[in-house]
Amino acid sequence: MSAVALVPLAEYLATLYRPDCDYLEGIVEERNLGEFDHSRLQYLIAVALGTHEKALDAYVLPEQRVQVRATRFRIPDICLIRRQDRSPIIRNAPLLCVEILSPEDTVRKTQDRVNDYLAMGVPTVWVVDPKLQRAYIHTSQGIRPAADGVLQAEALQLTIDLTPLFAQL
Repeated sequence: MSAVALVPLAEYLATLYRPDCDYLEGIVEERNLGEFDHSRLQYLIAVALGTHEKALDAYVLPEQRVQVRATRFRIPDICLIRRQDRSPIIRNAPLLCVEILSPEDTVRKTQDRVNDYLAMGVPTVWVVDPKLQRAYIHTSQGIRPAADGVLQAEALQLTIDLTPLFAQL
């Protein structure tokens, strides 16, 4: 078993990672970056969410650093934040986080990410699988599949139909 060198929080915050990395209690963890379908779907979902920014008084942010706990930082593929929560690092719970699966993503690591967002107070987390063209909606009440490919964030009265987005992959 190899030893993992812990990185002080101040060093993580002062280091420019390309691409940005999660920080989990001193461990800098690279994120699985997607291939074409991941990248394309990330863009398409961000654009679809962007049409709701004004009505929701919110910003859509791809790959924004979010402090989920004192010593844990995550980089969701997309998050939706209140305009007044704008800062270099998001410390207030986003309105929505979106994770798009890459081929290397595991169920356990994905669920850990979702759990971090929900524990922070994010009301809805969408997990989208471009390969299987399926999606799941996570809330504090549990997980459910996106019926007919429609993602919902009930607290925001927001829906995104993935069917036309998947058709563009």
